[in-house]
Amino acid sequence: MARAGRPVAGWPVMVDRQFSEARLAALYDLFSPWEDRDDFAFYLPLVRSARSVLDVGCGTGTLLRRARRDGHTGRLCGLDPAAGMLDVARRDAGVEWIHGDLTSVPGWDREFDLIVMTGHAFQVFVTDEELRAALAVIAAALTDDGRFVFETRNPLVRAWEEWHLRYSGEVVDAAGTVVRAVCEVDRPVRGDLVSFTHTYTSPAWDAPERSSSTLRFLDRAGVARFLAGAGLAVEEQYGDWDRGPCTDSAPEIITVARPVRRPVTGTG
Repeated sequence: MARAGRPVAGWPVMVDRQFSEARLAALYDLFSPWEDRDDFAFYLPLVRSARSVLDVGCGTGTLLRRARRDGHTGRLCGLDPAAGMLDVARRDAGVEWIHGDLTSVPGWDREFDLIVMTGHAFQVFVTDEELRAALAVIAAALTDDGRFVFETRNPLVRAWEEWHLRYSGEVVDAAGTVVRAVCEVDRPVRGDLVSFTHTYTSPAWDAPERSSSTLRFLDRAGVARFLAGAGLAVEEQYGDWDRGPCTDSAPEIITVARPVRRPVTGTG
């Protein structure tokens, strides 16, 4: 998910250039193809089985577009603040695409049976205020029996120490030009915030393209605390995409959350 673009309740004021710039956004699915996305194999059955789905930080819309092509007949809605990513997504008109963030959308009220955040989009909310504002909208948008499903990286694994290898590489774009990406993590890491840059170069470009990002690494207790503050409860958690247990060495904190509703009590 790209960083949001309006200064509301401490919301990030800039969208990462790798998502907002059309030239860079067009490369996203090349650097992160479906075949390499274990998370999509986890999320797709959930999307298929839900009548109405909101994908927050939908990016190029790959997950929702695939669900529609696979025969999903209900409501599929993708939300993202990055115009470049949505330009790619809107090539498929079979999905409702919304350019914006969770603070700029109309007041959704119990409209979605499933809300997802894939691609570690949950981690872009780097302040308490941003996260609380986002979760409040999500809680209001879920049906009473709805589920919010997302993942965040386990901070104990310190995945960022390998990002210079994992997220650096080369692809060939639609014009047949080689584009190279180099990921560099800023040192030292500041608490639960990890900042990093991607630098893209190509012999066909006049100059490199540089994009800076910051992600937040919450632990399981922190995730549960923020969910509870929004009236959401952890229903299930997994440590990997095969639904293994959450342990100190598991790479992911994959969470299924549900709304907490007060029971209706009778009178008399």
